[in-house]
Amino acid sequence: MNKAIIALIASLLIIACGGGPEKERPRSKKPVKKELANDKGIGEIKNVTLNAPLKSDMVDRGEAIFDMKCSACHRKTGTRVVGPGFAKVTERRKPEWIMNMVTNVEVMLDKDPAAQALLKECLVRMPNQNLSIDDARDVLEWMYANDGLEVSE
Repeated sequence: MNKAIIALIASLLIIACGGGPEKERPRSKKPVKKELANDKGIGEIKNVTLNAPLKSDMVDRGEAIFDMKCSACHRKTGTRVVGPGFAKVTERRKPEWIMNMVTNVEVMLDKDPAAQALLKECLVRMPNQNLSIDDARDVLEWMYANDGLEVSE
């Protein structure tokens, strides 16, 4: 009897914690307004010059940062886990907005309409990962590579 109860509790915990095949969560029916997606956000980053082609060393550093600090809540694909998936994020957000969200997360979640809309959708505040501007720039470079932009050799 005790083993059956323990097995039942363990099964419920696994199901509740998302154990099992990764599935996309249903998205909110309220889309983020297009004009909000074009905003640069709130923070120190006012202008970003993108590399064409992308720099492979920055992409590599950005991917390592993603693996270490972001992958628990985000996926490289469009799959939402805790936070949104990163596929095509560079088509939905300006580079300045992405960097401000990563480096100034508390203010963005409190004051930026697009960040607040994501918070309503995901229901969990993104924690401050204490990324430097250089780290955030490397993550941004990786995000563009993840979205298929050309990387230099």
